[in-house]
Amino acid sequence: MNDPKKLSINNYNYYLPEDRIAKYPLPQRDASKLLIYQYGKISQDIYRNLPDLLPTDSLLIFNDTKVIEARLFFQKPTGGIIELFCLEPDHAYDITTAMEQRKEVRWLCLIGGASKWKHGQLLEKRIQSTDNEIILQAEYVEKLADCFVIRFSWNTDQLTFAEILRLIGAVPLPPYIKREATAVDAERYQTVYAHEKGSVAAPTAGLHFTENILEELASKKIRTDFVTLHVGAGTFKPVKSETLEHHEMHAEFIRVSRRTIENIVSNLSRKVIPVGTTSLRTIETLYWLGVKIAKQFIQDNKDEMFIDQWESYDLRKWDISASKALKCLVDFMDEWNMDQLVARTQILIARPYQTRVASGIITNFHQPKSTLLLLVAALIGDDWKKVYDYALRNDFRFLSYGDGCLLWFDSTVAATS
Repeated sequence: MNDPKKLSINNYNYYLPEDRIAKYPLPQRDASKLLIYQYGKISQDIYRNLPDLLPTDSLLIFNDTKVIEARLFFQKPTGGIIELFCLEPDHAYDITTAMEQRKEVRWLCLIGGASKWKHGQLLEKRIQSTDNEIILQAEYVEKLADCFVIRFSWNTDQLTFAEILRLIGAVPLPPYIKREATAVDAERYQTVYAHEKGSVAAPTAGLHFTENILEELASKKIRTDFVTLHVGAGTFKPVKSETLEHHEMHAEFIRVSRRTIENIVSNLSRKVIPVGTTSLRTIETLYWLGVKIAKQFIQDNKDEMFIDQWESYDLRKWDISASKALKCLVDFMDEWNMDQLVARTQILIARPYQTRVASGIITNFHQPKSTLLLLVAALIGDDWKKVYDYALRNDFRFLSYGDGCLLWFDSTVAATS
């Protein structure tokens, strides 16, 4: 099928027993099981041995986003609890700018108990810090189609919004982990290389990596580099329509340095392996931005750097190599004196998508009928069923705190199956 809009989501379903969903992380990150898929064959190992399973001189691309404490609980004067889940900044900001705001900022939020919160009513939360009392207020500004605009304000200009969240907020565990976050989650629902604050969900494939694994990769001359995609709550949004045509992807911010793009270009003749679906979506977005620049759809640094969810399927008629597309992107950044590329991506990867940059992927096991499972199926074809059947039969743990897999792509299989 050449039109992903016509794909039936019912073809991407499987039975996932509740007891196979990992509710807690393992005591050791790198003890998680690792399924390896290549040319239709499946084997298994553990993450600790990953450096021995990868070709020398391959390039791993990690997402260095950092999960923010995006859940805020306010108590009304009457005693009722209102929960605010910070999805993404108001359109006036990018993620970095919003996190650095002082005194006030607007965010798009989900509200638990919205019917109990009257428009215009201020909610207030107080916490005692080392020096003084911090007062955070939330004001209901506007209702949008699927979220609310909330104005946050606080009584000191000494703290950024990121610091306010760290003091007052809670870790936003995925909805399928049906328990409250604990002190363990503050560490374990975060990668060891997390750096750029802005995600409301972890790039979970990276949760298995330790400092020891990273050191071992370097000792075996396996290269590593980092991109940033701030993961939105849309990553958990189920596909509710019968076909993909009526499913809307949430747009997410990406940030990639010029040096990283050059590094990817210089390694295209080797294996480029994104760690996680977010890293894969980021490097594939870079390719399509390069195509748009090559075809002069983007000509100015004021033009919006954005890939919408269907755009890659429209742009594929231009057969531009990954090297040429990414070099066009680097040249554009040079022309406009850009050291960092900041863009938004809504890219949806489903059949018949073929990767332009990635050779494989390290990823967790994903929910039935999810866009993440659609991505896996686009890359390894109908063998996704064989992979998931194997994982279920061999006691692999599923979803965010679960085990993972290393999938090598065979583009001819994925495209035709």
